[in-house]
Amino acid sequence: MSALAPTTAAGTTTMTPSATPARPRPAPQPTPKKQPARTPLLQQPRVQRVIYPLLVGVVLIALWQGLVTALELPPYLVPSPYLMMQTLVTDWVPLGMALLVTLKITVLSFVAATVAGVLISFLFVQSKLIETALFPYAVLLQVTPIVAVAPLIIIWVKNPTAAMVVCAALVALFPIISNTTLGLRSIEPDLQSYFKLNRATRWQQLVRLRIPSALPYFFGGLRISSGLALIGAVVAEFVAGTGGSGAGLAYQILQAGFQLNIPRMFAALLLISLTGVALFVLMAWLTKLALGSWHASELSQD
Repeated sequence: MSALAPTTAAGTTTMTPSATPARPRPAPQPTPKKQPARTPLLQQPRVQRVIYPLLVGVVLIALWQGLVTALELPPYLVPSPYLMMQTLVTDWVPLGMALLVTLKITVLSFVAATVAGVLISFLFVQSKLIETALFPYAVLLQVTPIVAVAPLIIIWVKNPTAAMVVCAALVALFPIISNTTLGLRSIEPDLQSYFKLNRATRWQQLVRLRIPSALPYFFGGLRISSGLALIGAVVAEFVAGTGGSGAGLAYQILQAGFQLNIPRMFAALLLISLTGVALFVLMAWLTKLALGSWHASELSQD
């Protein structure tokens, strides 16, 4: 039975049309997502790390070239960058062979320092007593001038290449020992308590806890040690004074100084500097490769 219609004051009923059903509202259209604004090329951190040093280098080289040209400085005092690069090209055969010799000594000493430093750090971390007794001697190696020790090592070690490797390894040893030992001891107390609670052995604590915690410190030591190995190799070559086919870049610098061939000396110094930069970049790349997926120091974009 239908509902009664409302009545008016006169008693008559008025008919009202039946209510129409409400139309369904259309479904809201999804708003298109805004694409993130693309960072300009010169504002990207990776590009800035390359472009800015290059710009500073270009400015310094242009200033150097302008001063040498304007003041008319003779080449035996300060050669121009153009003359230095020209000498590097013309004398590439002896300089390239000397670079290979210096690189061989640097790499061998760096590997020896890394292996010895890691083993000594593992020994230090096993006992605080051992570290307390032996760490001052590691500091003693660091503060002793290699120029004073190198002649003795060259006398004691008959092979000149092995003697220079020992000298350079002593220079590069301490950063590996110091950084790796610090990293092996820089573990969270809660994690160490958790490992002890689960009755983990010393080997398990070393492999699964201490070594992962020490990796950032270890790679930091590698970056320092790689440059020190190159410095130690050059200093050892200066002291050894080897010539002929076994001569490194240090011998080329000495020979150029005796002959007043200053452009060749600057070219050899440029090769040493570029080698040091290449070693540092290689260590930074290895650090990124090992730590880039999990450690905060490599994940940060600042």
